Amino acid sequence: MTGYNRGATLSYWVTVVSDDRLEIEKLRREIGRHNVSYHVLDRPEIADAEYDSLFSRLIELERLHPEWVTPDSPTQRVGAAPAKEFAQVAHRVPMLSLANAYSEGELREFDERMRGLLGEDAIVYVAEPKLDGLSVELVYERGVLISGSTRGDGATGEDVTANLRTIRSIPLRLNEDGAKLALLEVRGEVYIEKDAFRAVNDRRAAEGQPPFANPRNLAAGSLRQLDPRVTAGRPLRMACYDVGTVVGRTISTQQELLTTLPQFGLPVNPLFAVCTTSDDVVAFYRRMQEEREGLPYETDGVVIKIDRLDLRRAAGTVSRSPRWAVAGKFPAERAVTRLLDIVISVGRTGVLTPVASLEPVRVRGVEISSATLHNEDDIRAKDLRVGDRVVVQRAGDVIPQITASLPELRDGNERLFSMPSTCPSCGSPVVRLEDEAAWRCLNTTCPARIKQSIWHFASKGALDVDGLGGKLIDQLVDRGLVVRLGDLFRLDRGTLAALDRMGPKSADNLVQVLDRARSVSLARLLYGLGIPEVGAATAELLARRAGFLDRLSETPREELETIPSIGPRTAEAVVDYFANKENQKTLADLLAVGLHITPPAAGPAAEGPFVGKRLVFTGTLSVMTRDEAARRVQELGATVVGSVSRRTDYVVAGAEPGAKADAARDLGIPLLSEAEFFDLLDPHAHD
Repeated sequence: MTGYNRGATLSYWVTVVSDDRLEIEKLRREIGRHNVSYHVLDRPEIADAEYDSLFSRLIELERLHPEWVTPDSPTQRVGAAPAKEFAQVAHRVPMLSLANAYSEGELREFDERMRGLLGEDAIVYVAEPKLDGLSVELVYERGVLISGSTRGDGATGEDVTANLRTIRSIPLRLNEDGAKLALLEVRGEVYIEKDAFRAVNDRRAAEGQPPFANPRNLAAGSLRQLDPRVTAGRPLRMACYDVGTVVGRTISTQQELLTTLPQFGLPVNPLFAVCTTSDDVVAFYRRMQEEREGLPYETDGVVIKIDRLDLRRAAGTVSRSPRWAVAGKFPAERAVTRLLDIVISVGRTGVLTPVASLEPVRVRGVEISSATLHNEDDIRAKDLRVGDRVVVQRAGDVIPQITASLPELRDGNERLFSMPSTCPSCGSPVVRLEDEAAWRCLNTTCPARIKQSIWHFASKGALDVDGLGGKLIDQLVDRGLVVRLGDLFRLDRGTLAALDRMGPKSADNLVQVLDRARSVSLARLLYGLGIPEVGAATAELLARRAGFLDRLSETPREELETIPSIGPRTAEAVVDYFANKENQKTLADLLAVGLHITPPAAGPAAEGPFVGKRLVFTGTLSVMTRDEAARRVQELGATVVGSVSRRTDYVVAGAEPGAKADAARDLGIPLLSEAEFFDLLDPHAHD
């Protein structure tokens, strides 16, 4: 009988396990390399069957050794359970939207504006096709993907990490060069190519399901699925175009960025052009317009960016857009259809908006059956009559609009349109105020106005009451359950469950969402209240300046006008809103039902060198943009103004200061260098 050698058996087992561990690591590297070759470089090195064999072997080994499975393994792209909702993610660096240019002339004006602003004789730009998808941000730490989010409102997006992990062109682990970076935030567009989109719709047609409208809608909807397995079944791709925070490497130009990211294993669109003149920019714009239909993806224009990142920092931003980039939109595609009727929509401010009801027509893959006509003057200027054949386009390839009527095709059965003398919702008389193009219903209890106010109040940029849709709002208002905004928070499970298409579970969910919405930031509340002239960006400025609702409600118009980007018209609208008795009742009712308003995280300081001071900035700062510096001192209690007067406390002078520095010297106002300013801003920076 052969003796049992326990030591030899253990040695064999250790060797096998060690070999398995090495093979797993080798397979992961090999699969990762082939993913980059296929999805990033578009140069596959092996056949699909060989790739599948490698992948199957990795699955087999990880099944034998589950303790070695890591989140960045290629086998772990789909593994998360369906989510109940998406968490919110704050972007370290805001993801700004782009200003638009709609003609070659506007693109040339952009170049002139940049050269004048930066004092440059010539500026180098990088021009890229504008992919029609959904913007996202990926965050890598030491080369490993740790999170991914949508752009959202630019400051905050939705956490869609589990869904982004299912996209094959997104590496779960960067290659060796990328792994050297302590932190990399990369931005890009998630999209679906045309052929893949058609294949999806062909399958749906074969299964008797309705087709998706267009690739962009399918990409956006796929990425926002609560179940990552649904996302994994959609042919999503990604192309990177920008970065946020990068720790471990300095990138100086857009050209360098677009050549460096593929070295990390990240996909970019290889179709871009370096432009040294506005003629080059226009030539690329024309070329992309001509080649648009032949491209594998949908594009609605080109993006023009200053190549040098230091010049971008000098140019700065305005509101929610960078000054250093512009989207050159292609002319809209048009179609001819029939104007069937003109109906009236009543908005939350009482404005009566005529809306065209159209014979359905497809424009760039989207069926259009209605279009806003703005106001009575717009109808008259375009000579529109009910029954006309009209030209329809999608402005910016998004918003349907009627550009003209075709009177030569009339047969005599067309009829003129007249605005109603009473509100179609409440029957109250409508008026056209002096210097306004719109007719208004002045009845603040008008059901249509209340419905629109509730919809805006509950929208994503405001209190974000998910589940409170238009049909449910109609029921709540029509049944008298919600008369003021505060009534939303008085709704209970029993009341909601009794409504059409609700039920106990939906009622429970909505009550929970409303309960969470009781705590809201001041900026979101201000936006949600629908104050005229106050959008999301302006609401943020007002919130940071005032800090508290009662303080803002008492702020005089003159002080509001000192806030950057707040002009006389906006300041007057804010003051008028808080002076209105009905609005005061609405706010009091919201507080009575337990609405908790959280002030900005960094509100005005109680003490410090900038509290109560008036500052003027001139010249170029090297550490941060002037807008960023202005925002910092506003958070510390200062007011930033645009011109120098005897009331100015400090003038901060960066490189190449202008006439404001001379005015400060003439008036004897303290002139701070950039170094002196930052010493006051952060006195402990050199400790």
